Amino acid sequence: MFLSIRKDVGLLALRLGTGGVLFAHGAQKLFGAFGGHGLMATGSAMEQMGFRPGRQSALAAGLGEAGGGVLLALGLATPAAGAAAAGAMAGAVAVHAPAGFFAMSGGYEYPAFLGFVAAGLGIAGPGRYSLDHVTCHVLDRPWVVGLAFTGSAAAAAAVIGRRMAATRAEPAAPDPASA
Repeated sequence: MFLSIRKDVGLLALRLGTGGVLFAHGAQKLFGAFGGHGLMATGSAMEQMGFRPGRQSALAAGLGEAGGGVLLALGLATPAAGAAAAGAMAGAVAVHAPAGFFAMSGGYEYPAFLGFVAAGLGIAGPGRYSLDHVTCHVLDRPWVVGLAFTGSAAAAAAVIGRRMAATRAEPAAPDPASA
């Protein structure tokens, strides 16, 4: 009994912490909260990173992060929440990958960690202290896990693939030394 309670409290702590961080990260994009730049500026930045159209990409990333974060924290539709957040973080990993692994040098360590934790929670389930438990796991069925993660993986692969194609197609900036 004690081990079960401990596991449920641990899942609650992971959900609250990860969900809170993801919400704040998405709120920066969507609303300019917590020192963020808001939807328009984030959209322009995403356009520069190769995500097109930029504003819609910023909206999708912000909703995946903020919406997925809130749902994870609440433990509601946990598979869909984890899949949405993990998919959004896959896009961030693609942006940071050229800088290597460690966040200290601009690498993908941080978004990868958030994505893996969100995915793990989506697969493992929310535990007893959750709205999914209160609603008898209506939105936390095995088929929801499969559908959510398949859909998120397909969407992330398509978005990242389009970004890679767009960045390869862009002409390189002229080298001032060669002029």
